[in-house]
Amino acid sequence: MTQDIGHNYYKELIDLQDVEVVEAQFQSLLEVHIESVSDLENWLKDEKDLMIKITEAMTGHQVDFYRNTEDADIKSTYLHDQQVIQPLLMKYKAKLNEKCCESPYLNQLDEKRYGLMRRVRESEIKLFREENIPLMVKEQELCTKYSEIMGGLTVEWEGEEKPFPFIQSQLDHLDRAVREKAYHAMMSAHRQIKPDMDDIMDELVQLRHQIAVNAGFENYRDYMFVAKNREYSVQDCYDFHENVEKHIIPAWNRLADVFKSKLGVDTYRPWDNTAKLMKNPPYSEVSTLMDGVSEILGKTDPYFADRFDYMREHGLLDLGDRKGKSPGGFCTPLPVSGDTFVFANFSPSFFSLIALIHEMGHAVNGYLEFSEHGPLEDYQHRMEIAELYSHGMELLLLDKLDRFYPEEEDFKSAQREELRRAFTMLFGPLSGDLFQHWMYTNPKHTAKERDEKYFEISKRYGLNPVDTSGFEEEIGMSWAGTLHYFEVPFYNIEYSISMLGALQLLENYQKNPEQAVESFKKGASADYNQSIAAIYNETGVSFDFSERTVKRMGEFLEKVIQDIH
Repeated sequence: MTQDIGHNYYKELIDLQDVEVVEAQFQSLLEVHIESVSDLENWLKDEKDLMIKITEAMTGHQVDFYRNTEDADIKSTYLHDQQVIQPLLMKYKAKLNEKCCESPYLNQLDEKRYGLMRRVRESEIKLFREENIPLMVKEQELCTKYSEIMGGLTVEWEGEEKPFPFIQSQLDHLDRAVREKAYHAMMSAHRQIKPDMDDIMDELVQLRHQIAVNAGFENYRDYMFVAKNREYSVQDCYDFHENVEKHIIPAWNRLADVFKSKLGVDTYRPWDNTAKLMKNPPYSEVSTLMDGVSEILGKTDPYFADRFDYMREHGLLDLGDRKGKSPGGFCTPLPVSGDTFVFANFSPSFFSLIALIHEMGHAVNGYLEFSEHGPLEDYQHRMEIAELYSHGMELLLLDKLDRFYPEEEDFKSAQREELRRAFTMLFGPLSGDLFQHWMYTNPKHTAKERDEKYFEISKRYGLNPVDTSGFEEEIGMSWAGTLHYFEVPFYNIEYSISMLGALQLLENYQKNPEQAVESFKKGASADYNQSIAAIYNETGVSFDFSERTVKRMGEFLEKVIQDIH
């Protein structure tokens, strides 16, 4: 074994620069003789041990890069992983899948513990084509280019060069002139990078289409449904799109009228759709943000605060904005360390507060899972489950936002704003999902057609009540600022599905707070080998996005907002 190289927040127990040693360990697994069920189980454990070492090292390198996209050495290490290790990993995972699935002992394994693993391996065998490996490497290189461009994006604001997240935070401002100025600044920044974004997306669409065709699929959308092992169909997604348009958008329009009235504006423009009614940002310094989040997590459950304080103490949080830092926010597990890392690149704003609470939902879920079951494997990570606990955490903390907004009217506005966000999470990701359905089932589309389709879908959903006249082109190109379309395709609808579950959790919390928190913890520590529906059930909610549930939860959400006087 290689020496523990050591890092502040992740463990590097395997030297990925030494490709021969990495390959030898894979080869060793392939040469093992499996002559019983217990042999197969031991082999699976050895395979998992190797995979989590590789995963933690690669995750650490990726986070290092996202934290500083301008460091040449960090970028070189990250690119080595993508260009050398990732192809090796894909090749050997395919061989390991074959070895496992060809074993006569596979069907003798316990179905409850190994059934999901078997189904996932079988689908991976179905999808694997060696000719796709270089295409996937190229895909990752394009995603890296996107991160570099966005990480280096700055905007001039009142004579100073500001990171892009700072301008985004100004869209919250109560002063309409500030919001409008920020909106124009953001659109100007998007316009500057648009040619590069179009080139990257054009190439990604073609690469992904070819990957799908090589694997025997008509399009990349159908390929991804198998790759994600989804427990619902394409038609279910289209039905969900329609149900939300039918039942949620009318409620969203009514809510927009309320906000329009409170803002005192005659015409609801794009920069009004983002306005917050709170007088000030919830914090000015990251340390203040962390102090407050620790407190409200602790008021909800001591374990939640314990995990947050542990992460803070051990350098597992990177929350401030700075030039050269990749955009967005995420929580990622470190399977060897048994830790999670939260990354966020946001300036002080209501959204940055909620984003941290959201990611802590993921983190708590990760720690509970690790303590109950050890490190999860790739096939067990289903975003419909993970996002239930991130959205759920947001809503469990809804009644404690007065820690950041002590004035009563600001507190009520903050609660309304979080519930308005719940509305947007019902339709925003769905519009993004529909956009991707269109992109990948029409792979020969032009950049102009892509912008036009994005505008059309945006007007059907989130921008339905907004006067967008004169900004059709700007809105059409704004897809380029969404990381998901580039780096995690078809990771969108999971947010909307899980929000329906989180709203049920809020409904339970209003009836019995202690029981709802216990159900949250029970589900967040459940055996991930179960179906999504079974895990939702352990959380005290239903995995259901039928028209009936969409309508009921939309009505519940609207009522909760109205009840905040």
